[in-house]
Amino acid sequence: MNVLFAAAEAVPFIKTGGLADVIGALPQALAANGVDVRVVLPKYRGIPEQYREQMEHVGEIYVPVGWRSQYCGIETLNHDGIAYYFVDNEYYFGRDAVYGYMDDGERFAFLNRAVLQLLQSIDFRPDVIHCHDWHTALIPVLLHAHYRHDPFYESIRTVYTIHNLLYQGIFPYEVLGELLELDDRYFTMDGLEYYGKVNYMKGGIVYSDHVTTVSPTYAREIQTAYYGYGLDGLLRALGPKLSGIVNGIDTKSYNPATDPHIAKQYRSSLAKKKENKIRLQQELELPVSADTPLIAMVTRLVEPKGLELVIRVLDEMLTFDDIQFVILGTGDGKYEHWFKEAERRHPQKMSARITFSEALSRKFYASSDMFLMPSSFEPCGISQLLALRYGSIPIVRETGGLNDTVQAYNEFTGEGNGFSFAHINAHDMMHTIRRAVSFYRQPRHWSQIVKNAVSGDYSWNVSARAYQEIYDRVTIGT
Repeated sequence: MNVLFAAAEAVPFIKTGGLADVIGALPQALAANGVDVRVVLPKYRGIPEQYREQMEHVGEIYVPVGWRSQYCGIETLNHDGIAYYFVDNEYYFGRDAVYGYMDDGERFAFLNRAVLQLLQSIDFRPDVIHCHDWHTALIPVLLHAHYRHDPFYESIRTVYTIHNLLYQGIFPYEVLGELLELDDRYFTMDGLEYYGKVNYMKGGIVYSDHVTTVSPTYAREIQTAYYGYGLDGLLRALGPKLSGIVNGIDTKSYNPATDPHIAKQYRSSLAKKKENKIRLQQELELPVSADTPLIAMVTRLVEPKGLELVIRVLDEMLTFDDIQFVILGTGDGKYEHWFKEAERRHPQKMSARITFSEALSRKFYASSDMFLMPSSFEPCGISQLLALRYGSIPIVRETGGLNDTVQAYNEFTGEGNGFSFAHINAHDMMHTIRRAVSFYRQPRHWSQIVKNAVSGDYSWNVSARAYQEIYDRVTIGT
C-alpha cells in the first residue's frame, strides 16, 4: 500500500495547531505496519534552518493556476524514516505566517495542483492520497476534473479528513475558473457551491472516496445543525462514507517515565507525582501542599474551550473549596485579562501563566491531580490524552473526542478514567469538579482511577489500523 499525505503543516517542521501533530505522528504509525507513506508540505519560510539545510533539491515543475504557470521546486528530506517532500515557491510560501493572508485561496489552490503535478517527478504513484482539512481539500476535485484521463492517475483513490469543520476555506465564485480551471458544472449544490461562493472543504467531502473525522462522536455531531456549520445535510447524506477515528499521541515523547522536562520521572506512582506537584507549587509561588487537589488547564484562551463556564464559578470555588487552580495559555485578550485578575484576587490558590511553554505544559500534566476541559465543542482533543498519560484525571464536557476518550468513573464497578458532564452549564461543571475532588480524598478510589487512566493505550497504533482498513476499502471498491 502506497499512501501520500497532503497537508499544510506537520511537526517538527511547522505547527499552528493539532493538525501538525497528526501529520507528524500518523505516518510513522502506518509505516510501522508496512505502509509506504510519504508526506507533501509547503516549504514555508518559518521551517527551522536545521531542516532546511537537510533538504535536497530533486526537481522542478510548472503548475497551472488558472491561466498562469507557476514555478514549483521540489525538495525532500527523510525524517524518522518518512520521506517528506516540500513544495517550494517563495511567492506563495516565503512568508512569516502559515495562514491568514488575503490570497490564501490562491496559495492553497496552487498547493493542491502542485501535489498532483509532482507525483510523476518523484516517481511515486500512491494508491491513496490522504488529504487533510480545507487546505488540501481540492485534491479530490482536481483529480476528478483534470487528471482522471491520464493512466498514471486513474487508479488513485482519495481519503479526506476533517480536523475542524469550523474552518472550511470559503472564497469568491471567481476562483472557480480563475484559479481552479473549473466550469459551472462544479458550481452546484452537489459540488463546490456554498451560498454563492466556492467552498474548498465541501469539494473534498463531495469528491473524495471516503471522509473521516477525528472522533466517532464528532462524526455524529457534525451531522446536526448545531455543529454542522451549514454542511450537516451533506454530511448526513454520506452514510457509511463518513467515519470517525480518534487521534493518538506520541507516547514516546509524552512519557512521564522518561520526560526530561518534569522534576521527578515516574510511571504510575502517586508519591512521585506529588513530588512534581510540590516542585510546581514552588515554581508558581503557591502554598506548598501535597494533599491539596491541584486542577490544571493547558489551553488556547478562546470561547470554544468552555472558558465562560470557568469564569462563572471559579471565584466561588477558590473562595469556598480547598483546591488550587493553574492555567497556561494565550488567546483572546479578555480571557487573558480575566485570569490574571483572578490570580490577583486569589494569590494563594491560583496561578495564571499567560504564555505558552512546552516544558511548562508538561510540568502541568505531571503535577496536576485533575485536568479541566469544559469545551463547548472539541473534534478530538489532545490535551485529555496527554493528561491521562501523565495520570492527571480529566474533567470534561461530553462532546467530540472528549466523549470518546474519557469515561466517567463508576465507584461501584471501579471502571472509568475521569469525570464528565453533559450540558454547557457552569454549575454542572462545578458539581462534577466537586465530585472528582471528593474521590481524590478517598485514596482507594483515587488510586483506581489513576490506574485506569495510565493503563490506557493512547498511541497511534489503534488509529493507524483503522485508517488502513479504510485505505483497503477504497482501493478495492467496497
